Amino acid sequence: MKKYLLYFTLLSLLTIGFNSCGYKPSSKFSRNVTGEKISTSVYISLVDPENTVIIKDAVDAAVVSVFHNSLVERKDADTHLDIQMSSPAYTPIQYNSDGYVIGYRARVVLHITRESGTEKKAYTSYGTYDFSVEPNAIITDQERFNAIKYSAAKAIDSFIAKVSAEGSLKNRE
Repeated sequence: MKKYLLYFTLLSLLTIGFNSCGYKPSSKFSRNVTGEKISTSVYISLVDPENTVIIKDAVDAAVVSVFHNSLVERKDADTHLDIQMSSPAYTPIQYNSDGYVIGYRARVVLHITRESGTEKKAYTSYGTYDFSVEPNAIITDQERFNAIKYSAAKAIDSFIAKVSAEGSLKNRE
C-alpha cells in the first residue's frame, strides 16, 4: 500500500511540475507554423532514385510521429513540403595503422521548401552519420543506404527543430 501511495505522490508531483513550469511539446509550437494537415513531395534524383524513397518515408514518418499531424493530399493541406536531397558525400574520418580507411562520415543536405498559404520559406538541413568499414574495402550498397537513411533522419530532425523554434517565436507574438 505504501508503495502505491509513493508512486501516486511521485506521479502527481511530476504532473504538477510539468504543468506549472509551462512545458509544451515542440509539436505544439510546430503546429503554429505548419497547421494541422501536411503534404510532402520529394524530388526524385536521377543519379540515386533508391534514396528518394528512403527520404520520403523518413519525412512522412517524422510528420506523423513528431509533428503529430495528418498526411493529406496537396490540395487539402495547410502546408506543403517540397524536399530535395543533394548527392550524399562520404568523407574518411578514421584510418588504421597501415593507413587504410576504416571509418567514414556520410553527409546529406536536404533543401526543404515549406509552403503555407501565401507564405513560402526555404530551409537547408544537414545530417551526418559515421560508420565503419573493413580496411581497404569499398562501401557496400547496404552501408551506403543505411548511412543515407540515418543522416537524412538527422537532417529531418534539424528541420523539425527549426520549424518548432519558428512556432515558439510566433507563440510569443
